[in-house]
Amino acid sequence: VTVDGKCGFIDKKGTIVITPQFDYWGTASFSEGFARVTVDGKCGFIDKKGTIVITPQFDYWGTASFSEGLACVKVDGKCGFIDKKGTIVITPQFDYAESFSEGLALVKVDGKRGFIDKKGTIVITPQFDYAESFSEGLALVGVDGKRGFIDKKGTIVITPQFDYADSFSEGLALVIVDGKPGFIDKKGTIVITPQFDYAESFSEGLALVKVDGKCCFIDKKGTIVITPQFESALDFKDGLAKVELTKSMSGYINKKGKIVYSVRVNK
Repeated sequence: VTVDGKCGFIDKKGTIVITPQFDYWGTASFSEGFARVTVDGKCGFIDKKGTIVITPQFDYWGTASFSEGLACVKVDGKCGFIDKKGTIVITPQFDYAESFSEGLALVKVDGKRGFIDKKGTIVITPQFDYAESFSEGLALVGVDGKRGFIDKKGTIVITPQFDYADSFSEGLALVIVDGKPGFIDKKGTIVITPQFDYAESFSEGLALVKVDGKCCFIDKKGTIVITPQFESALDFKDGLAKVELTKSMSGYINKKGKIVYSVRVNK
């Protein structure tokens, strides 16, 4: 939460448990027991008591949360990684880096993207114009303006052929073909025909799509299970999805499409 331009944290009862004291633009949510905070322009980490456990000393870096025991930090313009003691375990040397996911971290060298292991060894040579972190065993990559997927050996398993794609989520990946979103499986087979005006990746068994200007939800067979009726919507989380019912009313629906809570919005 932010109070008078400073960030702190509340518990689920709304009680302030960590006094707002950190710079707004450099504070991140807790991950693996630590939160990144910024003091006087330098980033460090606090525990859930609000105690600074890693002294603010690193340059600001947006992906600096801990993941799989390590956090990306930036020093003198280069990215590396620290452990939870604040010790640099992978020397800052990369032009860009993202958090570890499934044992590998995306890095950028000389304009190309590849992947390193937790020793800092490059295991997939930086060669891709675009890439995202591994998800469900595959990583999205871009080659010559088209997107496809590689495995952890760096082998292309789904040929870059899509104008756009998202990482795999719940066994399916969103792709766009001829301007329309659909979904593929891990063999690269289209299992939900590209046909929607807009779509998001699957979350909790359902995917948000837009048909004739209205938001709705489909299942993994591509069947519309919550009819197009909402002005806007967000993915399902913890069994509920936030939707805009009218220009002045928003609320939450369950997976049957039933409104369980609504509130008038002043605009």
